[in-house]
Amino acid sequence: MISADAEALVRDHTVYSCVMGSRAFGLATDGSDTDRRGVFLAPTPLFWRFDKPPTHVEGPAEEQFSWELERFCELALRANPNVLECLHSPLVEHIDAVGRELLSLRGAFLSRLAHQTFVRYALGQHRKLEADVRQYGAPRWKHAMHLLRLLTSGRDLLRTGELVIEVGPAREELLAVKRGEVPWPEVERRMSRLAKENDEAAEHSPLPLRPDRARVEDFLIRTRRASALSPGHG
Repeated sequence: MISADAEALVRDHTVYSCVMGSRAFGLATDGSDTDRRGVFLAPTPLFWRFDKPPTHVEGPAEEQFSWELERFCELALRANPNVLECLHSPLVEHIDAVGRELLSLRGAFLSRLAHQTFVRYALGQHRKLEADVRQYGAPRWKHAMHLLRLLTSGRDLLRTGELVIEVGPAREELLAVKRGEVPWPEVERRMSRLAKENDEAAEHSPLPLRPDRARVEDFLIRTRRASALSPGHG
């Protein structure tokens, strides 16, 4: 159950919100949920109290999740795949001046750390799928589809320096996996090939070794200072 204070943070202080999941990836079907993700800026005076504002809020709507700006930036600097993809959603629902500056910093968050995080996350998901196959005789096909999508997105990011989350022409091929029409050994073969292509792309990637932490921190400090000086933020 979301608290009234947490709900107010999302309602009154969201700087950026978007639709994620299958709808943002171009993989939506008739039964797809609408996953919403957002970033809120907790007013600076809230940090002067003993009880700090939350780093994230789940809700108030179903399938809605928001991060406080600082936590969001921390995760993005670590190349968290879910957070990086949130910055590149084609389906933006709300954005203000702070949100626009956050999006202008998308390149500052990108680095070769993505090689570790995207592939590591995919390997973790692959182990879960293998466990499903052993226990039930088949993987969760929707998860298998998204694992292939993530590995493809990570590979292309490392190759080009740009993160594109829409699957484009790969839509039907991926949906065939979701429907269970591609045998599991073939899906595994594709996963292995994509993981290898990620490794190869990382060696010659145009991305920097590390993100531009100083640039992001400057943005955060300026934003916190402006919030502290803003009237009505007690």
